[in-house]
Amino acid sequence: MQPHPTLFSQITNNLYAAEFSRACEQFPNPKPPRGLTEYDHFLAMCFGQLTYRESLRDIVGCLNSRPQLLYHLGFRGRITRTNLAYANKHRDWRLFQNLAETLMRRASRLYSPDAIDPDLPNMVFALDSSIISLALNLFPWGYYARTKQAALKLHMLLSLQGNLPAWAVLTDAHVADLSMLDHIPIYPGAHYVMDRGYMDFVRLYRRVHQGGGYFVVRCKEPVSFQVLERRTVNKSVGLKCDQTVRLKSNWSRKSFPEPMRKIRLFDPEHQVMLVLLTNNFSLSAEMVAILYKRRWQVELFFKWIKQHLRLRAFYGRSENAVRCQIWCAICAYLMVAILKKELGLTKTLNEILQISSVNLFEQVPAAELLATQTEENLLPWDHLDLQKSFVFNNL
Repeated sequence: MQPHPTLFSQITNNLYAAEFSRACEQFPNPKPPRGLTEYDHFLAMCFGQLTYRESLRDIVGCLNSRPQLLYHLGFRGRITRTNLAYANKHRDWRLFQNLAETLMRRASRLYSPDAIDPDLPNMVFALDSSIISLALNLFPWGYYARTKQAALKLHMLLSLQGNLPAWAVLTDAHVADLSMLDHIPIYPGAHYVMDRGYMDFVRLYRRVHQGGGYFVVRCKEPVSFQVLERRTVNKSVGLKCDQTVRLKSNWSRKSFPEPMRKIRLFDPEHQVMLVLLTNNFSLSAEMVAILYKRRWQVELFFKWIKQHLRLRAFYGRSENAVRCQIWCAICAYLMVAILKKELGLTKTLNEILQISSVNLFEQVPAAELLATQTEENLLPWDHLDLQKSFVFNNL
């Protein structure tokens, strides 16, 4: 009887071979690989992410502990620490970025039918960035003047349908957040929720507004507006005003020549007054406030991936190695999310990652291994009954 694929191969099979081949053709190696192919390199880095390995030597030791299963995991070459270190330093990191973008598109198609809320728009994205801190003595190439340390910055457009990244880019830490408005994909009818670091009227008008999208951004103070219309609001939920406004000065009107909507509300949790700007006049003021509140999901996503993926310690010291590891971490997260959706699993991603980390070599169906345990699946006796069956003598 043919053995069942390993759990690791069931996860990585969510990236099709044809997609990987196209990415390799787009970013070829300057020299042909001698001992470690692009796919073996990708599998080894994903294995390190899913099993929380501390170093390249740790990855190689775990893989070589079960040499008879390496073929079933998908490896075809010889996995050594030297080969991995050389590949991390010299293989183009844009290959793994391209793979991550491919997985983002697949995950977006899978999770698109999931409605966030029946009353909210279907396409809602939260845009934000997060600093990935590095040790300056180990990564001097990433010096960041603001913190006097080394760092990279991960910019991400998070789809609130499934809380999955829809677009991401990794830059130097000094790159301004608002410059990402020139690069994010704009979908007609989609809502883009941003903090005040992205308030640039020129980019909001030319990229988002004229592209058919809607923005919800927190306003910087002070900005002078001319009030054109006032609407009544429900002050019991913290709303203070809902106005149609236009930029006041002649110079600023050139940046955004059309009217906008200004909503002022009080946040009782943080005891702060918020001023929101949007170009959507059809949503209620309460819905605009809820959309901005949902922006916090991208902050939670950054916190989650830093806690559960290898983004604090790195396998190499070169810039190429660090970028390779970050993109492979995102790929591993997306492949697990795709597996969760395709199998209809009810466990959280954290639970799936914890179970997978100690079962990647198991040759059992993923749906069976990751299924939610119910009382019907339990044995007639549990661990408490087993403990009671023993007699402990007092010493």
